[in-house]
Amino acid sequence: MGRIVGIDLGTTNSVVAVMEGGKPVVIANTEGSRTTPSVVAFGKEGERLIGQLARRQSVLNPQNTFYAFKRFMGRKYGELSPDSKRVPYTIRRDPTDNIKIKCPSLEREFAPEEISAMILRKLADEASRYLGEPITGAVITVPAYFNDAQRQATRDAGRIAGLEVKRIINEPTAASLAYGLDNQYNQTVMVVDLGGGTFDVSILDVGDSVFEVRATSGDTQLGGNDFDRVIVDWLAERFLEQENIDLRREPQSLQRLTEAAEKAKMELSGLPETNISLPFITATAEGPKHMDVALSRGQFENLCADLAQRLRAPVERALRDANLRAMDIDEVVLVGGSTRIPMVQTLIAQIINKRPNQNVNPDEVVAVGAAIQAGITAGDLQDIFLLDVTPLSFGLETIGGVMKKLIPRNTTIPVRRSDIFSTAQDNQNQVEVHVLQGERQLANNNKSLGRFQLRGIPPAPRGVPQVQVSFDVDANGILQVTAMDKYTGREQSITVQGAANLSESEVNRMLQEAEQFADKDRLRRERIDKRNRGQDLISQCDRKLREITLDFGPQFASDLRRRVETLSRDLQDSINRDQDRQIDLDYVNLQDALYALKQEISRINQEYYDDEEDLFPLPSISSIGEAVSKGVNKGVEFVTGRSSASDNPPRRASRMDSNFWEDWDDDDNW
Repeated sequence: MGRIVGIDLGTTNSVVAVMEGGKPVVIANTEGSRTTPSVVAFGKEGERLIGQLARRQSVLNPQNTFYAFKRFMGRKYGELSPDSKRVPYTIRRDPTDNIKIKCPSLEREFAPEEISAMILRKLADEASRYLGEPITGAVITVPAYFNDAQRQATRDAGRIAGLEVKRIINEPTAASLAYGLDNQYNQTVMVVDLGGGTFDVSILDVGDSVFEVRATSGDTQLGGNDFDRVIVDWLAERFLEQENIDLRREPQSLQRLTEAAEKAKMELSGLPETNISLPFITATAEGPKHMDVALSRGQFENLCADLAQRLRAPVERALRDANLRAMDIDEVVLVGGSTRIPMVQTLIAQIINKRPNQNVNPDEVVAVGAAIQAGITAGDLQDIFLLDVTPLSFGLETIGGVMKKLIPRNTTIPVRRSDIFSTAQDNQNQVEVHVLQGERQLANNNKSLGRFQLRGIPPAPRGVPQVQVSFDVDANGILQVTAMDKYTGREQSITVQGAANLSESEVNRMLQEAEQFADKDRLRRERIDKRNRGQDLISQCDRKLREITLDFGPQFASDLRRRVETLSRDLQDSINRDQDRQIDLDYVNLQDALYALKQEISRINQEYYDDEEDLFPLPSISSIGEAVSKGVNKGVEFVTGRSSASDNPPRRASRMDSNFWEDWDDDDNW
């Protein structure tokens, strides 16, 4: 059985961690970074790029570079705000109102879950490389305010990636695990998580290895990307006013603006002012156009004042739901890269009247907590209890389109709740159960998770039949609904798959396609490795030929040297022409030729060594003793191994035989 890892699947960046020796370890990727950009791209030839490699080419390939797709997971196209749709790549709705991401390079479309699965698979492969064993399971984090559909979509992404999702855990809860693992004191902790695409607030009681969530709140459409977008709009409006060109309509220009805005936001966290310089941002008949603008921290805070105020309501709602006042909070933990923004820190400090704790790494703490939960799941960590809550209320639609709540928000999970319902008409032989999630009074204003029917109800007057509807929410926050006719015992039970945008057949199809992508990636990696090995061998041959010229002269082993030179050129030509089979053949031939050349060098060195032994034979122990005694008796200074210290000084060893000669200038004591 493979290992279980913890994965923070973020909007902007993702992180993977694992328990090693009872301690969580964040795993660096092959590029050497501990965070992996949540970016996937496809090149002109269909090659797939993930992470930093994908981000680097985003400006030149905006329509095939996908990011911030976490905001689309588990959502319908009609639920998206206009700002959410404003990305350089193309998204559209399919006939069932699901979101599809168009990839012109491959001439196909992806579901957001498929793109997320590629990030998950990349992280799992990095962990497998680090651990030296396969990764089969994962604990994946989600924003605390994710609804059931979004949690189902995250689970589907894990399945498509070939992972068994052991647990879905809320990001603030994971952060509290990392923060409070070694904490010996009972504390009430508020975790404020402002990531790239979502904002969450959770209040927990932490202590004695028990982590109990008291309340959670948030906004799944508020994050660091929204702060970036404010800067983008400000820059675009200025340019529109000056040049009468809207850069937001050009995908490549929009991508450059987005990257510049993110960089400016980050710089303003540490500097009072930054300069945004974008040469050749676009071109007209008059020539190229450039952008060079200064943005101060004060300007940035004025631009984002409305966004900052949106942070206030979830914090205050979490306090109300937990029946706490600000003074009852012992510690405030900031999570997510966007909490580095000074105005965010100031706002939270003003609300809670307490300086936030800055001792945790906001980029990694969620993945560390997920790894701890993975350790708990695997049995590596004992006596740690995590009691999470459901972020939104579960209920069903009743007469008049009203939502009846069965499980209120912030109920500790896992939980089971039941209620009795009846028919609305005489002789009604079936009932439809419409499952909802949300806080509004009317059903239409809440998230529809799915519908199913219970048939075979015996004819009876309205209100007489009794149908028991039970809601079960597991530890992952995923809902199962059961409806039973109490008279007949007939029962209909489903996990609310309608909440997810993907059917079981679609998930299986995507899983097969993901395996095909993995095979393509493996073959591409093998081809790259093959070319790298070929280039390394060519470089090795060049170095060896230069060394031979220095040590032996240009005429030494001329035939062997010419063969190595010829085969090196052949291998380089095969690499340049991208001929896989010829690369293999030329590589083997060059290896053999280099080996033969090295053998010739060894033979010459051995002959030289043998000749030197004949010139300076090593004396026996008895002859040494006899010579020493004679020298002492005659009062002659004796130098071991030679008749005189000056008569016949030995030749200095050359570069080629330095391994076989002692340094005769040293005073060696026998």
